[in-house]
Amino acid sequence: MLSRLRKGSMRYLMIALLLFWQGSLAAKVVSYGVEEDIFHPVYAKNGMVSSVNSTATRAGVEVLKKGGNAVDAAVAIGYVLAVAHPQAGNIGGGGFMLLRTKEGKTTAIDFREMAPSKATRDMFLDEKGDADAKKSLTSHLASGVPGTVAGFALANKEYGSMPMAELIKPAIRLARDGFPVNEALADDLDVYGREVLLNNPTSRAIFFKPDGTPWKKGETLVQTNLAHSLSLIAKEGPDAFYKGKIADEIVAEMSQHGGLISKEDMANYKAVERTPVSGTYKGYEIFSMPPPSSGGIHIVQIMNILENFDLKSMGQNSADAIHVMSEAMKYAYADRSEYLGDPDFIKVPVKALTSKAYAKQLASQIVMDKANPSANIKPGKLAPYESDQTTHFSVVDSQGNAVAVTYTLNTNFGSGIVAGKSGILLNNQMDDFSAKPGVPNVYGLIGGEANAVQAGKRPLSSMSPTIVTKDGKVVLVTGSPGGSRIITTVLQIVLNTIEFNMNIAEATNAPRIHHQWLPEEIRIEKGISTDTINLLEKKGHKVSVKPTMGSTQSIVVTPEGLFGAADPRSKDDLAAGY
Repeated sequence: MLSRLRKGSMRYLMIALLLFWQGSLAAKVVSYGVEEDIFHPVYAKNGMVSSVNSTATRAGVEVLKKGGNAVDAAVAIGYVLAVAHPQAGNIGGGGFMLLRTKEGKTTAIDFREMAPSKATRDMFLDEKGDADAKKSLTSHLASGVPGTVAGFALANKEYGSMPMAELIKPAIRLARDGFPVNEALADDLDVYGREVLLNNPTSRAIFFKPDGTPWKKGETLVQTNLAHSLSLIAKEGPDAFYKGKIADEIVAEMSQHGGLISKEDMANYKAVERTPVSGTYKGYEIFSMPPPSSGGIHIVQIMNILENFDLKSMGQNSADAIHVMSEAMKYAYADRSEYLGDPDFIKVPVKALTSKAYAKQLASQIVMDKANPSANIKPGKLAPYESDQTTHFSVVDSQGNAVAVTYTLNTNFGSGIVAGKSGILLNNQMDDFSAKPGVPNVYGLIGGEANAVQAGKRPLSSMSPTIVTKDGKVVLVTGSPGGSRIITTVLQIVLNTIEFNMNIAEATNAPRIHHQWLPEEIRIEKGISTDTINLLEKKGHKVSVKPTMGSTQSIVVTPEGLFGAADPRSKDDLAAGY
């Protein structure tokens, strides 16, 4: 793999030209003053950042240039995204950080939101006992206690090298002085913003003009209240958010509108450091996020199943390869519905789900010429126990530290509610619980009792920040948004690089596929040939061509340097280094 990372190929050129013809490619990416053809990875010698927002990427690179490490850069990026990418960037939401230190330690920081102390199992059911999506998505009940501020503070304290106040300065300046609205934000305000922001006066006052129209591309968006909140955090630390004036604003917003988050809930929130899920694949070691994320477990589980097949000889995105991958995905998502939840509340069978023996048993049930209907697949009998609108960014520094962060408000702009005068958009992460076991959430995922609503519990997630190593050295840092499709999107980035020998730009641009057990379909992007689709249908698959999936931000590490790729499926993202 490593010998090919800087080289384009005829196969990649054909893929790229096809995607360009479909209108899905961005025109160019910029490597800090150097324009790079989208057909090749961005190269840097010392440090690299890839994020969904060019302003955030540049802020991260500046931190690296000043001598900050990858964790410092990640914190700065996260705060800038809270200002410049409010669709998912946040301090009113939560997420996960996976990091590997230069000494070779890999650890995970869980700053997922927590259910308020007054949350109850049936809080999102209507009078008939049916799940009420409005309650779990756009009401004040939809928000869990935010974790981002605590998570970044923990990462900075344990693994950072620069003062937190210094890292928040770029975000404060952006919020106070304003920034030109980019195309991605303008588009999302015009579509999703009209749906969730207009009905809330505090949100409308920030993201819409007095005449009720959203800010347009190139216009300057100023967020004075958010600048004040960020300044308080820079001055007082996380206590400003969880125990001080910001907490007061959030709690007041909740009490005035039937929400549940209390002052005690805010004060009691804790980010947690956890041991990553890990597995091996043909000499590589895969590290990813443990529960309450399902991502790491099921990436490892699927790769364990696929290790029993010769994918390389089948060919990337061939009918046989897609068939085997989709069958493996079905088994993983069926198990997800039954066994995954918050490990502080239930015993998650991590070792059983990620065992090679269990994977071999599942692999033996895959028949090459016939799809197994999802109705026939049930959560597996295990050995004894031992989210779409998200954003991801990856950072590697010159010292050898690597960080992958995926965090979110859940859906675009979260609940759409800005808490009082804080300027902070609140999450609607409570929808990630199983409001009613067996009933799909907003991403179509089926959940069980293990992920039922419970006070103090963290909802199950699909977020999958991932780091791949070989011989003890980092070779790939990646992750993606995409709700239920995060797991399969990240899986394909890993497979494309280490199995199919693509460089990271090739791996990023290749058409993606997804199967999540229910509904009964292989979802594919444009770019898969009609002949391949016909072969899949002859095997009994239902194939649906749908919009693009994910927005991966990836960095590959080689002896020659760093190679990054921002996903052309997203507007205004950037991979850059120095």
